[in-house]
Amino acid sequence: MSARGSGGPLVTVIVPGFDVAPWARDAIDSLRAQTLADWVAVLVDDASVDGTGDLFDELAAEDARLRVVHHPARRGLGAARNTGLDLVDTPFVAFLDADDVMAPGALERLVGTLEATGSDFAVGAYVRLRPTGDGSGTYAVGDVQPWVAAATAPERRGTTITAHPEASGNIVAWSKVSRTAFWRRNGMRFPEGRLYEDQIVAQLMYAKARRFDVVPDVVVQWRERADGSSITQRTADVAVLRDYLGALDDGLAVLDAAGLTAAAEARVRLILAMDLPPLARIAATHPDDAYRRALGAFARRLWQRPTRPQLDAGTIAVVTTATLW
Repeated sequence: MSARGSGGPLVTVIVPGFDVAPWARDAIDSLRAQTLADWVAVLVDDASVDGTGDLFDELAAEDARLRVVHHPARRGLGAARNTGLDLVDTPFVAFLDADDVMAPGALERLVGTLEATGSDFAVGAYVRLRPTGDGSGTYAVGDVQPWVAAATAPERRGTTITAHPEASGNIVAWSKVSRTAFWRRNGMRFPEGRLYEDQIVAQLMYAKARRFDVVPDVVVQWRERADGSSITQRTADVAVLRDYLGALDDGLAVLDAAGLTAAAEARVRLILAMDLPPLARIAATHPDDAYRRALGAFARRLWQRPTRPQLDAGTIAVVTTATLW
């Protein structure tokens, strides 16, 4: 199953970016630091207005492994990733958002695992990269959170979502390396024109994989921007909330349609325990009643599923409150 010896690069890393000039060099430097050197990258500038496109061009001039595509108008993260997918001609494909940092051994670990197992994709752990808050503009690396560890530890090779339903909690595109043939065979694309586009794709990957691998190694540091502009920092926006909840619904629908009950219920437990409480806290004081109504309807859909999840008392209280809106 090894792709080595083909004479070309092994993996294409798709790096989308919109207005990420302060962080993009760190992301590309983390690619250059990879212990596996047989990679190429497609940098997709989604019509940035802050100099990101110029920086991508500058970086590409320094390294022939980098190719730049400029969208003439902003199309969104899903479309940017799809633009990159159209240009992949290597055996493996990976993703890295242009404000994040890839661990030095990530590609070697994930590609090497896939070469050894023949699985469709490999999934690794990740940590937050949070601003220190001391005015220095620096970031501190966090710990692997329990739900991330539950999805990726201990190491499993050649597993399935039926055998390891907790993997459904790892829903980010940039924690994985896949066989390009897996994407082509299943016609997978990212939804366009909406946020949280990787959630449904992740569940499609789990549902369609013949087998996949998980490794406990941290493969990416996920940046929480100091300026608060990350999409995950904008959940108080009603439009963002609707895309967020829609993505959660759609991901569960994929698992339900495939008859993956254990994976769907593992996902529901995680959503109720981790996603719903912070949203409920926002809703409690939100000035727009549409926010509470949307969240309440979503909570009721989860709570009314045929298999009610087992939850602790605190989470039950949050869910009960949310269903009253």
